Amino acid sequence: MCNLYAQTKSQDAMRRVFDGLLEPEEVLDDQLGNLAPMPGIFPDYAAPILRAGPGGFQLARAR
Repeated sequence: MCNLYAQTKSQDAMRRVFDGLLEPEEVLDDQLGNLAPMPGIFPDYAAPILRAGPGGFQLARAR
């Protein structure tokens, strides 16, 4: 599995995906910093993910 994935959307677009689905008490914690586009996401590369976190969700990197 090489180069099957790419991150083509902006970081702001990723933050807005679930705007209408968050409960009033939930937050989206952006832990990415300044994220550059990734035309190829390879095995063992850190890539952006959305995961459940304390009090809502986190936008973070994972391998």
